[in-house]
Amino acid sequence: MAIDLVPVWTVILGFAVFMYVLLDGFDLGVGILFPFAPGDAERTLMMNSVAPIWDGNETWLILGGIGLFAAFPLAFAVIMPALYYPILFMLLGLIFRGIAFEFRLKAKSGRKWWDRAFFGGSLVATFSQGIVLGAFVQGFEVSGRQFAGSNLDWMRPFPLAVGAGLVVGYGMLGATWLLMKTEGDLQRWAGAKARACLIGVLAFIGMVSAWTPFLQPGIAERWFSWPNLLFLAPVPVVTGLIAWWLWDSLARGREVAPFLAAMGLFLMCYLGLGISVWPNVVPHTISLWDAAASPKSQAFLLVGTLFLVPIILMYTGWSYWVFRGKVRAEAGYH
Repeated sequence: MAIDLVPVWTVILGFAVFMYVLLDGFDLGVGILFPFAPGDAERTLMMNSVAPIWDGNETWLILGGIGLFAAFPLAFAVIMPALYYPILFMLLGLIFRGIAFEFRLKAKSGRKWWDRAFFGGSLVATFSQGIVLGAFVQGFEVSGRQFAGSNLDWMRPFPLAVGAGLVVGYGMLGATWLLMKTEGDLQRWAGAKARACLIGVLAFIGMVSAWTPFLQPGIAERWFSWPNLLFLAPVPVVTGLIAWWLWDSLARGREVAPFLAAMGLFLMCYLGLGISVWPNVVPHTISLWDAAASPKSQAFLLVGTLFLVPIILMYTGWSYWVFRGKVRAEAGYH
């Protein structure tokens, strides 16, 4: 009897994407906040806070992309042509940001250009990721087993609004990270930015939550039909409680709790997204099972993945442990 590996691969890919959003989200958020810092010394500290770990965070993006291609090739074949441009812009933004890491702190002149590259790359990468997310929720025009729409379908109000929302959300993650990793004036500045970003995030959550059910009838039925309404009611309730915890921890001057609460807020939004599109991997036409590779291919790939994922987790955990604590000017990135 063959074992159904589709749920296993769904968990692996879902975990990889979520880890990328959390880990690369806060360092992209630091880049988004970068030009608004009080001064050049504070900007250097901001970059130092993420410099030792930013490239490792992007490992999860690679795992998610390759896993989608290998385990759900039909989904990859539909999604890639639909989102070619925003994915291209995202990769270019990540490249610019990575170059800025290496050159800004070593530049004797022209540092302002690397500051702009760091900010611009972070902003473009984040906005593009939000567009990808919004277009994914909105759905794709599919004919048979092929994408049948335009490669500019992502230029619609909903994906663009989600892109703007993710910029604010990553800014919140970045601000709470700085709150945890810095001291003094920079820490107080980060706390103020975290509160401002939280207000924006809650506004975008409300807007997207109200907008999403109108995109597809199936989404509205999923959330508002009985007894689903009863079973799914804890999702917005818990989201509200986490938002209150984040605001309260900021008001009380906590350092670690705001970052944990911000991650919890992203987790609840991610859960809501999963509920809205399940069981489709190409909303709202192709299910996970229809898009899956053959069971033999999935089993073969799973062997290597089960070795790889623990190694990535150990490397990630060790990196954060080594670079734990506050970042200071005398402990720079070289």
